[in-house]
Amino acid sequence: MSQRSNQGRGACNPLLSVGIILIDRFTMSALANFVDVLRLSADEGDRSRPIQCRWTIISHDMRPVRSSSGLVVQPQERFGDPSRFDYVAVVGGVMEGVSFRDPIVERFLQSCDRAGVALIGLCTGTFILHRAGLMSGYKCCVSWFHYRDFRAEFAGTHPISDRIFVVDRNRLTCSGGANAAHLAACLVERHLGKAAAEKSLQIMLFDGVHLGETPQPAPAAFAKVEDALVVKALNLMRQHIEAPLQIQQIADRLEIPRRSLERRFQVALSESPAKAYLGLRLNCARNLIASGQKPVSIIALECGFCDASHLSKVLRKRGVKNTDQISHLS
Repeated sequence: MSQRSNQGRGACNPLLSVGIILIDRFTMSALANFVDVLRLSADEGDRSRPIQCRWTIISHDMRPVRSSSGLVVQPQERFGDPSRFDYVAVVGGVMEGVSFRDPIVERFLQSCDRAGVALIGLCTGTFILHRAGLMSGYKCCVSWFHYRDFRAEFAGTHPISDRIFVVDRNRLTCSGGANAAHLAACLVERHLGKAAAEKSLQIMLFDGVHLGETPQPAPAAFAKVEDALVVKALNLMRQHIEAPLQIQQIADRLEIPRRSLERRFQVALSESPAKAYLGLRLNCARNLIASGQKPVSIIALECGFCDASHLSKVLRKRGVKNTDQISHLS
């Protein structure tokens, strides 16, 4: 928390104040879910008056910022003194927009850190914080979808991709999307109390407050899986498609005996972890082949197979005669 939190609070000094930086082609869903929780907790009812909470889109040049959907948002204030905020959040989006480095943004974020302001990375906003040198020694959360991008850019890092958000001291990072609402609820509960957080999520039709340990959603093929540990295992598999983990390695990371992991997969999916893992890799190959952008030889390597021949062999065992038919796999 910033030094601001030690000052007296009044009608013009809300209990929670957040500055929000939007990166070009940011994800609108992450912004909307995060802000709406603040909005609904800021006043009684849904009158949206920023009494207990204040949220402000900030920028160094006040230029409108384009979202990934094409909609544009106009900043409200210039960066200015960061100590007026308890938190400053960075909302990222598609990698093409996040890849651009803005030294002015990075210097402001560094000034936030010096002022004791907690920093939040929403969606790929975590990439921005890391590039600014502000995540060293901190745990961070990224979406499973960007896990490989993160590790490729920041060698030696091990981001967390099996949780919806991570709070590590004064760094809060979130996988984005609907999960941004739960991170916002965490802030609201911290500053305004549990009732305000629950009220906001109920109005937004969320099924209660989710803690950071809640696993990110399972792959679409396993969307109905209810066992949280099995979902975490599936997310680990999804993160390691190109270089598959051994089932024992997955069990070790989840701190559970391998036999227990296998039993829980049988209960949840009626199949072994190894078979589920293979299904994920084949599904990935199916999607890549359907896109028509890469040769099968490259797709085979990216999906954890030795070569195109190895992939074809596995396909034949599934009754597929050639790689063009992979799109018919279930």
